[in-house]
Amino acid sequence: MIAVVGGGSIGVAWAIVFARAGHSVAIHEPDGERRQVIAGEVAERVQDLAAAALIDEAPAAICERVTVSSELADALAGVAYVQECAPENLEVKRALFAELDSLAPPEVTLASSSSMMPASEFAAELAGRDRCLVVHPGNPPYLLPIAEVVPAPFTRDDVVESASTLLAGAGMSVVHVRKEVTGFIFNRLQGAVLREAWCLVRDGVATVEDVDRTVRDGLGRRWALIGPFETSDLNTRGGLAAHAPRMGPGYERMGAERGQHDPWTPELVDRVVAQRRAILPLDEWEDRVRWRDRGLIALERARRSIEPL
Repeated sequence: MIAVVGGGSIGVAWAIVFARAGHSVAIHEPDGERRQVIAGEVAERVQDLAAAALIDEAPAAICERVTVSSELADALAGVAYVQECAPENLEVKRALFAELDSLAPPEVTLASSSSMMPASEFAAELAGRDRCLVVHPGNPPYLLPIAEVVPAPFTRDDVVESASTLLAGAGMSVVHVRKEVTGFIFNRLQGAVLREAWCLVRDGVATVEDVDRTVRDGLGRRWALIGPFETSDLNTRGGLAAHAPRMGPGYERMGAERGQHDPWTPELVDRVVAQRRAILPLDEWEDRVRWRDRGLIALERARRSIEPL
């Protein structure tokens, strides 16, 4: 049994992830009006997945695994894992985790869907803090399978391992964030793009539509298949070892314009190149470029099949 604490959009989405994987899910939602619409939202989204052939069983079977509770203690009865989905408010999370720690059996993992705050900020004073961590999803996680697992320094290793195993079994792509930082990986990357986007509009370089078009029809299409390091690796024959000295100084100057000086030092380049070459040896570079291009063709075909709003 999985407990999802908070029946907003993220809570509903997490419930679908776990129910789709065969788990019984109890959603706790204190607001009465919100409780009335949760079942309908779950059903609607599961039906969309079924229409796209993205689930392997009848939608009703998945929906039947999801129940909604007004009482937190009821939702926690018999659970093995808790996914908290309360608003991104420090005092709210502190109070809620104190309650979860007092009500949930000591062997139950307590995970927060926090987008920015590490567990050290809201769970450090708890008696059961060693079972607390952040599991931050993309939104919605039933379509964006990334799950950032962010332990605090006090989180037990076995809690990290069991949470990662549960999430992987539910179809999530697990990333272990090795050090607590505000925003983790997902929102620090997203934040860097957003900060520059706002500055480009502020400085009169581009309109909002110009920026969105550049990502939608350029960067975003590549990033739908591969990440920034692999993009750079495949854009230059010779890979990152050739790309870094050519493009690094330009990116360094752009950062300096914003008051950020983070050069790609030789030591950093060597580390990044070594990690990429362990993933993709250079003698497989041509094949991977062809794979990327076939993927972009498939994405373009899918895009053209979607009716415009």
